[in-house]
Amino acid sequence: MPGMGGATVGERAHDDTGALRRTLSFRDLVVYGLLFIAPMAPVGIFGTLQATSHGAITAVYVVATVAMAFTAYSYAQMVRVVPKAGSVYAYARVGLGEGAGFVAGWMAMLDYLLIPAVAYLFSGIALHALVPQVHQWVWTAVAVVVTTLLNLWGVRTAAVVGFAVLALEIAVLVVFVVAAVWALAAHGAQRGWAVPLTGEGGFSLDAVLAAVSVAVLSYLGFDAIASFAEEASGGSRRVARAVVTCLVVAGVLFAVQTYLAALLAPMSAAELAARPGEQGAAFYTTVDSAVGGWLHDLVAVSKAIGAAFAALAGQAAAGRLLFAMARDRRLPGAMAKVDEGSGVPRRALLGAALVTLVAAVWAAARDDGLDRLSSIVNVGALSAFALLHASVIGWFRFRRQGAPPRVLRHVVVPLLGLAVVVAVVVEASPTAQIVGGVWLLVGLVVLAVQYARAGAGPSDA
Repeated sequence: MPGMGGATVGERAHDDTGALRRTLSFRDLVVYGLLFIAPMAPVGIFGTLQATSHGAITAVYVVATVAMAFTAYSYAQMVRVVPKAGSVYAYARVGLGEGAGFVAGWMAMLDYLLIPAVAYLFSGIALHALVPQVHQWVWTAVAVVVTTLLNLWGVRTAAVVGFAVLALEIAVLVVFVVAAVWALAAHGAQRGWAVPLTGEGGFSLDAVLAAVSVAVLSYLGFDAIASFAEEASGGSRRVARAVVTCLVVAGVLFAVQTYLAALLAPMSAAELAARPGEQGAAFYTTVDSAVGGWLHDLVAVSKAIGAAFAALAGQAAAGRLLFAMARDRRLPGAMAKVDEGSGVPRRALLGAALVTLVAAVWAAARDDGLDRLSSIVNVGALSAFALLHASVIGWFRFRRQGAPPRVLRHVVVPLLGLAVVVAVVVEASPTAQIVGGVWLLVGLVVLAVQYARAGAGPSDA
């Protein structure tokens, strides 16, 4: 590919059982990414980040955006080399070998299957709060069914509906910004204008970095854009640009809303730290005290709808990952079929939807379901990110033929991204680390069985 010092490997021969259609525009790709992330993702963890960062929550999101930029850059590099469905699975397969590719896909599968389950659960909880006569597991199941039908209808249909939902979420965010600015003009700020950047009582780098390890999880989902590489019109460069654009837009939205909320928050960071039970509702408490209950309800409804469609984007990405792995005979071949009418991998989507439905309904029926589910969803993504960065180095430094690698672009940047990922994994909860380790071991056993059946060892892994 021009600019990459060699041809792409996206067109290597394989046994395709179907072809995905190139129908997604640049706007569609950004919509899928922002839907998965959710424009108001900081709402749920606002109080936690305020307490952890000693009040420097906007600085946390600025640093987190920069930290995740390394991962976005690595995605942009590899999607041009491997413009195929499968995302990090395809990249690690080319950059590190067949075995590493399977491990990357296996770990990403944990992320792509469970993050939608958490989003569906958020939607079920919010709808249950609005209509308490219906149990939250029923609302959760309804959200899964509705969004699955949209995904099965076709990627363009899902993108059009998703754009409408994203526009609604952005509109609610704009209402919040306008109302917050009005409240600041009318009543003033609760603390100094620089406090969301410097913290209360002075800037603490350790506190900010500790909060960053949580905040980066708000960005999980922008990487899903790469899963649609085979369905994007305009080539892989458009996909790469969409990945970076999505991250930048999300970073700006996160910084603006947390800055305004931090200025209006009635409780200081120290008070939130002393009252952990009030951290989860801190954003809503701020909206209630500064603006009024009407905005609280508006944000809640937006979050309910937005969470379901965040899951829609995640489910679509999961379907593409399962499709790509099945096409390469790493999963049952039945999931590599593409529906002739809709042009989507119907069986892969249904498989992803079934796993997500079981996980989401199970969690919705338990009092501690959200805590249990949310504690394990991130390790898979972070492990896949680590292999993504390693793939950039592996491909450009060792496997690509032709021009030598550019040290800054192909070695330094992915190494910095790898360091960020490792730091976040170290800060993850013990439960998440254990579940991630067990999932990895199961994947290695599956890989070993596949090699044994093929009668060959992992020579290029």
